[in-house]
Amino acid sequence: MNRVNILFICSRNKWRSATAENIYKNHSDHQVRSAGTEPSARIKINAKLIIWADLIFVMEKKHKQRIIERFPEELYEKEIITLHIPDDYQYMDEELIEELNAKVADYL
Repeated sequence: MNRVNILFICSRNKWRSATAENIYKNHSDHQVRSAGTEPSARIKINAKLIIWADLIFVMEKKHKQRIIERFPEELYEKEIITLHIPDDYQYMDEELIEELNAKVADYL
């Protein structure tokens, strides 16, 4: 079975996407990375990450819009799922983990 490459994207890659990467990283069925859309992101989104990803989760609509504007060719035939998780959480916040698990479960 092929492993699915999953990319989580938020703004600064400090709290939401980094938490998602951390909670899903040790799974045998998929590989997980995370990135941010802002210039100040810990890991900035780039074409290589988009190409690598089989499935892309963004936290907010604005993240989807930003990556579509910047990487239209790389996103061809890629699925982007918006999780609608606001920037209200700290890294590894229990409520954030619950929300991620609830919203991502259908896809994994």
